[in-house]
Amino acid sequence: MGNTILVGAQWGDEGKGKIIDVLTEQADVVVRYAGGNNAGHTVWVGRQKYVLHLIPSGILRRGKLCVIGNGVVIDPLSLVAEIQGLQNIGVKVGRNLVISETAHVVFPYHRELDARRELLHGKNKIGTTKRGIGPAYGDKVARTGLRMGDLVDLDRLAEKVSARVRENNRLLKALGAKPVVLKRVLAEYLQAGRFLKPFVTNTVPFLHGVMKRGARLLFEGAQGTFLDLDHGTYPYVTSSNTTAGGACTGSGVPPHRMDRVVGVMKAYTTRVGEGPLPTENKEISSLLHGMGREFGATTGRARRCGWFDAVATREAAMVNGIDDLAITNLDGLDTVASIKVCIGYRHGKKRFQYLPSDIRTLSACAPIYTEFAGWQTPTERCKSWRELPANARAYLKAISELTGAKLCIVSVGPGREQTIFV
Repeated sequence: MGNTILVGAQWGDEGKGKIIDVLTEQADVVVRYAGGNNAGHTVWVGRQKYVLHLIPSGILRRGKLCVIGNGVVIDPLSLVAEIQGLQNIGVKVGRNLVISETAHVVFPYHRELDARRELLHGKNKIGTTKRGIGPAYGDKVARTGLRMGDLVDLDRLAEKVSARVRENNRLLKALGAKPVVLKRVLAEYLQAGRFLKPFVTNTVPFLHGVMKRGARLLFEGAQGTFLDLDHGTYPYVTSSNTTAGGACTGSGVPPHRMDRVVGVMKAYTTRVGEGPLPTENKEISSLLHGMGREFGATTGRARRCGWFDAVATREAAMVNGIDDLAITNLDGLDTVASIKVCIGYRHGKKRFQYLPSDIRTLSACAPIYTEFAGWQTPTERCKSWRELPANARAYLKAISELTGAKLCIVSVGPGREQTIFV
């Protein structure tokens, strides 16, 4: 398999958790390289459902090493709860998990700032999860953040946290928000620091060491291409680089050591939060929500749904250098008689083959559709490419051609066994 980067090729929630879990069988180490506990990966193993937020999905397979890289921002209280929750249901979490000492820490004042800014934005809100991710990355860029190495330096943590809490409490007061209680923050974060200290190390030499010994690495992305801070639908984006380039900066593994990029996309399109979604459609949203699908793993919010957007995914293939496609949730379209695919955008007399960078222009674009005949038969029990209905195969081939990347995997349900290798 070589070293593989797995990215979301839409607006997140593409089903990456399952595909990572499937590909982990061929990997030795799984590396989470960006984002925070605002993202969630859902994995089904038999009848057991696991929802992971910070820990890489490889934790569910024996003999695999999991790494939380330097590009991640970590809420220590959330991470401790996630580790203990997995341990309580029999998942081993110990020496198989290592955490970068240079990953930045999310504090309660980050969460308060996040919530307050969303409130002040009013109708122009971004639609964040209010987990403090943006403010934590903001401190990282401003060079005022604290890192995991600081968290586990228990002798000096109180001094460092006190200074940051005092500064941020002044800011919270100015914004009309309630300041955080220093005593409580210190008690909680000292306890978390003690718990997490055995996991924290310098992950850059660790990763280069395992590569020298022949280990195969799988880099686990969070969210999706169009939530990327640089390449997404700004300002309705997250605060990290969710694209393939983020795997290098978020792990310390250089580009020439990467062998393959797998892009994950649904057979249709979804988005959580605010911002443009050109192919959004009430009919398909009602269908999918009525099936109990498309609710966020982290927030439980109903996702906005639309037809497949080949304009967006074609750009995602370029930005990420996608070699292979993994198309998920094909079974979500099993009952649809006629399926639309967006092949271009129209804005007045102008036609776009790629996403306009101006958010107002993109928001005003109308999709140009082509239509495919549906298959109107269940696909969830299909085990091979030949078992898929002819119309489903034609639809998948068209998506691959329109996107410009090779079809590799088709998922027809949440289970590991509901995976077709093309």
